[in-house]
Amino acid sequence: MNRTLWVILVAACLIAPFFVYPVFLAKLLCFGLFACAFNLLIGYTGLLSFGHAAFFGSAAYVCGYLARDVGLTPELAVLSGGLAAGALGYVFGALAIRRQGIYFAMITLALAQIVFFIALKAPITGGEDGLQGVPRGNALGFIDLSDTKTMYYFVMTVFLAGFWLIARIVDSPFGQVLTAIRENEPRALSLGYNVARYKHMAFVLSAALAGVAGATKTIVFQFASLPDASWHLSGEVVLMTLLGGLGTILGPMVGAFTVVSLQSELSGFGSWVTVAIGLTFIVCVLLFRRGIVGELEHFFSKRSSSVEVDQKPMVRPESSTETQ
Repeated sequence: MNRTLWVILVAACLIAPFFVYPVFLAKLLCFGLFACAFNLLIGYTGLLSFGHAAFFGSAAYVCGYLARDVGLTPELAVLSGGLAAGALGYVFGALAIRRQGIYFAMITLALAQIVFFIALKAPITGGEDGLQGVPRGNALGFIDLSDTKTMYYFVMTVFLAGFWLIARIVDSPFGQVLTAIRENEPRALSLGYNVARYKHMAFVLSAALAGVAGATKTIVFQFASLPDASWHLSGEVVLMTLLGGLGTILGPMVGAFTVVSLQSELSGFGSWVTVAIGLTFIVCVLLFRRGIVGELEHFFSKRSSSVEVDQKPMVRPESSTETQ
């Protein structure tokens, strides 16, 4: 991701709360980070998880409990939620990466359902009522997050830090190895890379970043609930990633913004929201097979290559015989 796009992204985040409700923007950023974290696993490593909501939801509950009952400041509660999700991802990853393809996906789904059951039955989670009354508190001990704009800029900082980390991972040698594993795992194995270790590391990083997103959402809405750990959310993040563009930096964020915006705008239609999102996904799959951002990148790359060909100077072939 070049510097110009970074400047545009940061500038857009800074001015956005002056035009759009800050709490809604904060929700967009939370799910944008969640989708980008998931894309690190599926888009760059080639591992499809059907249970990523387990990390989002578990971090949400951990963050809410530490902020409400222990009294941690928001940044420490969010960080603790991310670490807890990373630790859970370490355990789940060690079990899941032993299998590939649909078996890997089913194992992640089964493990996520265990987390959902614990969230439903554990006394500290509040069961179906959720973990309520989470205070936003004071970031760094003196920044009052009760103001919605201040809270938004806190979420923006968390999002940009997480997004920058994902971009750095993708552009690093570690990220290049992940891409090689996605493209041709047997060849990466033959080159001497410990494929299982790289997969496990990618799984843990993706889980931790997804946990940071879930913990931040708890601070924004001041509660953690069962939908944060449900399989429905695991399906939604797959939809967000595919809609925006699999294996692209900005694609999952665009997909998350699209899905969350549709859910918000069409909330008055009840269950028809699911139908509208499904139709949107079908249209995008038919018209944009690479996702929204993926198709845009493909279009501009083709256009730039054609311009380079057109501007290439013609070389006059030399005559084989000397003119007298």
